[in-house]
Amino acid sequence: MKNKKNNRKIRDRDPQKAREMAQYENPIPSRELILEVMAEIGVPIKKNDLVSVLEIQEEELIFFEKRIRAMSREGQILINRKDVLCIATKLSLIAGRIQGHPDGFGFLIPDNKEDKDVFLSPREMSKVFNNDRAMIQVTGEDRKGRLEGTIIEVLERANNIIVGRVVQGNGVTIVAAEDKRINQDILIPYNLDLNAEEGQVVEVEITTQPSIREKPMGKIIKILGSYADSGIEIEIALRKHHLPYEFSKEAMNQANQYGSEIDPKEIAGRIDLRQLSLITIDGETARDFDDAVYAEPSKDGWRLIVAIADVSAYVKKGSNLDEEALERGNSVYFPRRVIPMLPESLSNGLCSLNPNVDRLCMVCDMNISDLGKVTSYTFYPSVMQSKARLTYTIADEILNKQNEELKVKYQHIYENLENLHSIFKLLFSQRKKRGALEFDSTETSIIFDANGKIDHIKPIYRNEAHRIIEECMLAANVCSAEFLQEKEVDALFRNHETPSEEKLETLRGFLIEFGLFLDGGNSPTVKHYGQLIKQISSRPDAHLLQTVVLRSMQQAVYSNQNKGHFGLAYESYTHFTSPIRRYPDLIVHRAIKAKIQKKKLKIKDIERLGEHCSGTERRADDATRDVESWLKCYFMQDKIGEIYEGTVSGVTGFGLFVELDGIFIEGLLHVTELGNDYFTFEKSKHAMVGERTHLSYRLGDRLKVKVVRVDMETSKIDLSLMNVNNGKSKKIKSRKDTNHFSKNKRGRKRK
Repeated sequence: MKNKKNNRKIRDRDPQKAREMAQYENPIPSRELILEVMAEIGVPIKKNDLVSVLEIQEEELIFFEKRIRAMSREGQILINRKDVLCIATKLSLIAGRIQGHPDGFGFLIPDNKEDKDVFLSPREMSKVFNNDRAMIQVTGEDRKGRLEGTIIEVLERANNIIVGRVVQGNGVTIVAAEDKRINQDILIPYNLDLNAEEGQVVEVEITTQPSIREKPMGKIIKILGSYADSGIEIEIALRKHHLPYEFSKEAMNQANQYGSEIDPKEIAGRIDLRQLSLITIDGETARDFDDAVYAEPSKDGWRLIVAIADVSAYVKKGSNLDEEALERGNSVYFPRRVIPMLPESLSNGLCSLNPNVDRLCMVCDMNISDLGKVTSYTFYPSVMQSKARLTYTIADEILNKQNEELKVKYQHIYENLENLHSIFKLLFSQRKKRGALEFDSTETSIIFDANGKIDHIKPIYRNEAHRIIEECMLAANVCSAEFLQEKEVDALFRNHETPSEEKLETLRGFLIEFGLFLDGGNSPTVKHYGQLIKQISSRPDAHLLQTVVLRSMQQAVYSNQNKGHFGLAYESYTHFTSPIRRYPDLIVHRAIKAKIQKKKLKIKDIERLGEHCSGTERRADDATRDVESWLKCYFMQDKIGEIYEGTVSGVTGFGLFVELDGIFIEGLLHVTELGNDYFTFEKSKHAMVGERTHLSYRLGDRLKVKVVRVDMETSKIDLSLMNVNNGKSKKIKSRKDTNHFSKNKRGRKRK
């Protein structure tokens, strides 16, 4: 009896008892308590003995075992073959995710961000695939001073289905993975190859995962086609990057149940804005219209209404539709194809703010002073009707090019458009005062031929209509962030932190060679950066300098903690304006709506949610980059031998990336092509420098090159340098050029 009382006391001192009771009707010991008790015991313990110590009841046993298995999967404990439990940290084991390299080696990226990455030799990588989770033991340091380890246990297999290319020989079918971070070829038994032919792209189900004793094996479950097929590049990217691209029947049924028109019952309790001349302004190819805008003069300045599709009215928290939207995290915009976050009946239908139909929306209604400052705002659910769907080109033609024909056609919304133009000028003046960063950039659009291949690539230049919408969206996003902070509501912020000390040191070391300096010490403000950009904007090497400045920045991420947005010069910022295509915006909508309706909304694992959404954004970027690279390689196949002028757009230890004039395509100029010398990569100078000749090739240099090879398998274009003579190469006279930064597919810069 005494022992039972002591055990009950153990359960009572659970540091997360309140959390467990809030989440579960019959709470069991938390992970924290399990680890604490195991540490007190001091030696590895059998699972049944731990059950006894923690006084786990029979009805609790199944839930306790699930928790133990989850702790094992996440690397908190190790369970050996005799069902003995060990604390991973006591064994000096590190859990994390495997990151492979095309050359065969890899790294373990630890779950604990404070731990260093651990190098894994090709022999260790033969046990796993890229993105698997594993437990490793550090065995020492390699010659480069990197931690080196050995894999103790594979915690999770991330690759059950792999997309690859068939290589056939000697009666055995082999599939080489399209993801070059997976270095092992997959063996296919002759009766499981679906008679796939050499060179075809296939889906393989892995039947035997790699290990130290066994090579990976699988069976072909689908033949996707060949490299020449239209759209094959997207089919490869979807599977290579594990992008969800098919909705479940349950999710589709939930989306379709709403029909094509809003339920009149949903209008009750909403503010009716259908009489206002709200309009949408988007790109020519856009089909999912998240936002509509309206402006009018007021006694204290201006009233600006930003109406955003009320996706939360249809995508209910915890539903199948919600779970699939969360898994996707965002829509993915490929050339000629979109993988939407929501089924098309919602994304292009009932949620999209199409013209002349009633739509449910969430509104940020702002008062703006004559100085361009938001003096007050309010959020409310509404019903609206867009009075026109404009493109950026049409809006610019009306406002700045005085197109009389379009003025007549859109006379019913002309006054609203003029008012929006006036507000934009005020908001933009405040943007300049804040010092928000402005980089010169040229976006590009891929134009396809009838066979679905690239015909040409053309530049797209942002006009004032783009800026009007951008400023309206920024204003609404800032109001959303302020609301969340003021009301202390759980949601996700969009953070862009200040540059790291290491990147600042590298940047300053580079700038000093050009007689430039970045003020602000270890904590430069956005205004310091703005002053620097202003100094370099008129220089002939502005392209080079702006690129280096941009690369000194951190990447924007989602987090439940507000850390401000450095680039936009905001103390707090979030995403509110695109819930059709971004899950964080949907979270923000739910949070704001719950607060104004005086309801409680608790978001579980909000910190992990932010990490997940940041990850799906990077995944989408990687996938679209792969598709564009593949298409560009296909376009360049018949250009071998042609000569181009171009600009050095990247410098690495193995050579230079050169962007070719007129076609906006990059190729690699390998270090061995630079001349009769040994060239060393000087990272701080963004340059390759010859040891004997001291000849240097820097970011932004102008070169004349020839296309010598196009490899479709690796999506690489190889170049050779023209006019090389005894280590001296002729560079082209430098010119001011514009940089080509990434964009989202709606034609707006991602903030």
